[in-house]
Amino acid sequence: MSQTVDIRIALPAIIALAMACYLLFPDYLGLFSSILIVAIFALSYDLLQGYAGIVSLGHAVFFGLGAYTVAILGSHGVSQPLLTLLAAMAVGGLAAGILAPIVVIGNDLTRLLVTLGIGFLFHEAANQLRGLTGGADGLSSFEVAPVAGVFPFDFSGHTAFFYTLTGLVAAYLFVWRVTTSPFGLALRGLRENTSRMHAIGAAVTRHRAMAYVLSGGIAGMSGAMLAQTNNFASLDMLGFERSAEVMMMTAIGGTGSIPGVIFGSALFAWMKDALSSLSPKYWQLGVGLVLMVSVFVLPQGLAGVPAAIKKLFRRRA
Repeated sequence: MSQTVDIRIALPAIIALAMACYLLFPDYLGLFSSILIVAIFALSYDLLQGYAGIVSLGHAVFFGLGAYTVAILGSHGVSQPLLTLLAAMAVGGLAAGILAPIVVIGNDLTRLLVTLGIGFLFHEAANQLRGLTGGADGLSSFEVAPVAGVFPFDFSGHTAFFYTLTGLVAAYLFVWRVTTSPFGLALRGLRENTSRMHAIGAAVTRHRAMAYVLSGGIAGMSGAMLAQTNNFASLDMLGFERSAEVMMMTAIGGTGSIPGVIFGSALFAWMKDALSSLSPKYWQLGVGLVLMVSVFVLPQGLAGVPAAIKKLFRRRA
């Protein structure tokens, strides 16, 4: 699917599907808001892996930093959602910029180990700084003002739904714009053949560092939205499990495909909720089986389904 067709068809389809869910299942708006948030988080990771070719096991660090930024600012009287959202994005991007020099160098294995170590360090630091982060108890006693001073977050979930849907659309357009720009084309070249990009004089390290910063900012945005809509920030928001989950979402959706990653993250979030309701103890077994099957049946993820269907029809013809 070309990028032009992608933006003209996929984005309206995603918005239409979200609105259909809003109208047909009004009792599940909380779940839908969470799905929209993890879709933003998955987009941030796909910009990193799907386009820049950087694999990370510590991407939840930026998600958690965004959530804690909102919680800490809210605890000190700064509660305007849009202001704290921008602050969370800035913190996520700044943290990524500081960490970029040690992350973007080396090969995939070294990046996995370095990002895994970074994730553990930040998790333990947040656990020890109880006076700032609340430690294992997290932060919940912070204020979140109404959006634009008019629309408060309430138990019905209407404001949270449209707030997160707007955030997803904004993230979609931003990632689409970045990946279709000359910078995005350079990132694709890095993913496909780093040696050749070096040979033609491309600034490989700088391009990867820029992608890492942008990815960190979007991840901070998603973490901030979760804290704002749930009025809670906790250690699990920057833990290893969340980093592993976003990798699975991207794999299910198809790396390098914006709509594929969104649908993959939505499927994963729904599947996690459904399986945990059926079996709170063994739901991870079901997720693991689905992931293994998807890798062998759909190696390109959900994004590869249209091509697989076309191929099937051509064989029958």
